[in-house]
Amino acid sequence: MEINFDNPNLYLNRELSWLRFNSRVLDQVNFPELMPLDKLKFIAIYGTNLDEFYMIRVAGLKSLYKAGVNETSYDKLTPATQLKEIREYLQNELQILENKYTQIIEELKENDVYIKDYDELDDSQKKYIKEFFYNRIYPIIIPIAVDATHPFPHLNNLSFGIALELKNKSGEIKHGLIRIPRVLPRFIKLNNIFIPIESIVQYFTQELFPGFEVVVSAPFRVTRNADLAIEEEEADDFLEILEEGLKSRNKGAIVRLELYGSADETIVNFLSKHLELKDNDIYYYKEAPLNLGSLWQIVNDPELSHLKTPNFKPKILPPLDREDIYDIMEREDIMLYHPYESFEPVIKFIQEAANDKDTLAIRIVLYRVGPNSPIVKALIDAVESGKQVTVMVELKARFDEENNLKWARKLENAGAHVVYGIPGLKVHAKIAHVIKHKNGKLKGYLHLATGNYNPITAKIYTDLSLFTTNEDFSNDATKFFHLLTAFATNKKLDYMYMSPTQIKPKLLTLIENESSYGKDGHMILKANSLVDQDIIKALYKASMRGCKIDLIIRGICCLRCDIKGVSDNIKVHSIVGKYLEHPRIYWFKHNKIKSFIASADLMPRNLDRRIELMVPIISNKLSSRIEQILKLQLADNTHRYVLTKGYEYKRVIPRDEEDIINSQVLLEKYVTQALKSNSTKKAKHIKKLAKKILKSEEKK
Repeated sequence: MEINFDNPNLYLNRELSWLRFNSRVLDQVNFPELMPLDKLKFIAIYGTNLDEFYMIRVAGLKSLYKAGVNETSYDKLTPATQLKEIREYLQNELQILENKYTQIIEELKENDVYIKDYDELDDSQKKYIKEFFYNRIYPIIIPIAVDATHPFPHLNNLSFGIALELKNKSGEIKHGLIRIPRVLPRFIKLNNIFIPIESIVQYFTQELFPGFEVVVSAPFRVTRNADLAIEEEEADDFLEILEEGLKSRNKGAIVRLELYGSADETIVNFLSKHLELKDNDIYYYKEAPLNLGSLWQIVNDPELSHLKTPNFKPKILPPLDREDIYDIMEREDIMLYHPYESFEPVIKFIQEAANDKDTLAIRIVLYRVGPNSPIVKALIDAVESGKQVTVMVELKARFDEENNLKWARKLENAGAHVVYGIPGLKVHAKIAHVIKHKNGKLKGYLHLATGNYNPITAKIYTDLSLFTTNEDFSNDATKFFHLLTAFATNKKLDYMYMSPTQIKPKLLTLIENESSYGKDGHMILKANSLVDQDIIKALYKASMRGCKIDLIIRGICCLRCDIKGVSDNIKVHSIVGKYLEHPRIYWFKHNKIKSFIASADLMPRNLDRRIELMVPIISNKLSSRIEQILKLQLADNTHRYVLTKGYEYKRVIPRDEEDIINSQVLLEKYVTQALKSNSTKKAKHIKKLAKKILKSEEKK
């Protein structure tokens, strides 16, 4: 059958697919076994995700629309159509969001925790808040008059404040604003009550504009275009140009205004006029607070820890719990699955290298490292003890630019050789290379991963770490870092695969080879997103040859799985749970090396415009473990969703008398049991279940 693989009907829109992912995040609050603050956490994540979506994706679509661009992707939807569908979808979902939020607030009330406005407090509580206002809020908030002599002020990205219509004694109408700086808490806590700060400030507005009567007022929040456009080739000093770019993030075009539904029309018109916004840029909330991400303040309140599930403590399994990591690496490759297995060995890998007199050099790529990074501190210690330290700090890591800039300067001041990126390409690879002097010669020790060198996210993101002394990989690592630090012309590795030149061609070859086995073929691709058209075309062709394809795609998926004769043999799964599924794993049943781990998602930006790494897992033992992880996730019947028709995902529910399989909880139990029994071989129940799942998959 002849298929035109450029037909837009073969592809789902990227932005609309992302919206469905965020809906799956919101859907997590429907799990009845979750504690109230666990549910509130997912509301906060949903809101934070949506903020970034508007700052980057919607802002980009608006820019394209203004530039007169009509086609933006394989599905051929125009920017105007996408913006319209995004708004319609979010407007429909707003009622679901508010209903869920209200239900959670009721659950909190049942546990004697309240979110109340100022006017809902009793007299003694109001007295306390009044004192708090004058002592802690009044000196910091900023009242601003807006008239012919006082221009409307610049509002930074994600600014929060109150707009007012005022009347003086002669009846003249004026307008004003009250800016509520981010240094103030979003909620003022009084015992077990959380009071939104805007309800307090609104009550005392009269004190801020003496001689004026407040006619109407309304809290508001603005979102700006926060995507940085940096012309690296024209920058004599990239650090300087980046700092200017970070400042400009607060000056981008406003793309969204958020208000409460009770906002008076005169206030809406006042803000719309000065912010130059249209009605379809305005979103109204009735129950949920402006800035859903601020709910983290309540979720993380230490006095309310009894209202959320205790955090799982990652485990260090044998033999890492009693042997030095470098000694184990001399014998065999090591693979860790975070956060079930602790990130601590990764930190120790760098710390021990920094302190070992035999260490000559440490090379590492840092993309997102977080605040107070123990890895950066260890690298500084290594420099100070005379080691050669080379650090590639990716300053273009979105929303981590400022943090990375700080660490880059500290490392450079300490004496490390710091590389600030490659012009035109983000460096997204996850690699650390330690070179030691051993037995009269140089020996390389490698850490390769799917996730960042960030101990904080390593507790909430699932990721794979590989430690190896494989000489071929070590030689490739040397080539890789030479590419980053010099003008290397050879942009290919011999045993690992690097984008933008090698990963996509290798994946396309692997897909083609597996498809040649027809109905006996099987591949499992796990990634955060599937967008790349060449990969999607290859998967369609493999499906048409009868090859079984399972895609575990957490977020965006532009492949359609409901096209008769084209995608009949493709299933798209998505797992959303307590941990963010982050590994990129590519498994092929008939390939000599079955498993590959990567830093790269299946997106054009990762495959064509970034420096990424994909690593073959040559150990059969570790490859079998990866296969078990993937097939356990495919058997998940609690937190797994399956893409059905169009953009719609259906949550899998266990059938009668079927074992309940929550892959994330089972893996927690597995490592806990393995640690108790002092051997991964003795975690019998989980091991038995994994084997049962594997047998079931083979029969299918």
